[in-house]
Amino acid sequence: MDDLKWMLVDFFQALAAGLLVGGTYGLMCVGLGIIFGVMRVVNFAQGDFMMLGMYAAYYLVTGFGVLTFLGPYAGPIAGAILAGPIVFVIGWLLHRYLLGRVTGARVVSAEAEGHYAQIIMTLGFALVITNGGLILFGSQPISLQTPMSRESWEIGLIFLNQARAIAFVLSVLFAIGLYLFLTQSNLGKTLRAAADNPIAAAYVGINVDRSHRIAFGLGVGITAIAGGLIASTQSFQPYIGFDFVIVMYAGVVLGGMGSILGAFWGGLTIGLVQQMSTLILPYQLQNTAIFVVFLLIIFFRPQGMFGRIWERT
Repeated sequence: MDDLKWMLVDFFQALAAGLLVGGTYGLMCVGLGIIFGVMRVVNFAQGDFMMLGMYAAYYLVTGFGVLTFLGPYAGPIAGAILAGPIVFVIGWLLHRYLLGRVTGARVVSAEAEGHYAQIIMTLGFALVITNGGLILFGSQPISLQTPMSRESWEIGLIFLNQARAIAFVLSVLFAIGLYLFLTQSNLGKTLRAAADNPIAAAYVGINVDRSHRIAFGLGVGITAIAGGLIASTQSFQPYIGFDFVIVMYAGVVLGGMGSILGAFWGGLTIGLVQQMSTLILPYQLQNTAIFVVFLLIIFFRPQGMFGRIWERT
């Protein structure tokens, strides 16, 4: 009986950890989902923008001491949230002066809708941001250690890391807020119109380039917030973006390409699979379990869990 009891404890502990980790994964997937859903751009630099969010949160809290007055509990949370607007501005400028030249209504009729140039450009962003980060920040792994990172709430025999639990709650709130923004606000409806048919949107007076610019900035900003939240739970360095961009793409495809809520559920699923797999597999094989589940879902439902083949949401 004792063995069964501890097996159940291990199961529910892994389930709880998977939900907490998956919530943050879901938020970063939502950021990528916005960019693909509105712009139809495969952004290979999304993980590197997340890395910028990590460093932005770190320096706001510890490097420059801007948020020291908020204390060790509220400071890291505020740092993660403020990382979003900082990276939004970076993304907006990159789209304004570089990416906007190979996206939008002007390239819809181009060969492969201009995707070749978009892929090369976002790969270039990834290389420049990664190596620029290496020059600016160095290669030494760092982390945003807070009291919450080392403390847990005890619920029966289950322990919930405080930093991860708060990150989960904030991720859910941001995902819901973003969904409401896209479905209820006038600007959100404009972004959806530009996504559905950029040429028709331009005919009715919608500035498609501006819509894409906002979507790109919003997408990288949301992912940066997720990065700022993760910075309190694990160490990072300039190359960490590559590890997470795989998770992001898997989550977006699992949820359904172009579906914002689907992207969140896809990220949540990946977190659950990743943590639950540790019950039967070595830690090093977590990603193997993710891609086994990924392949099974895509095999039986190619459009993803919540996507429809010919519909964007």
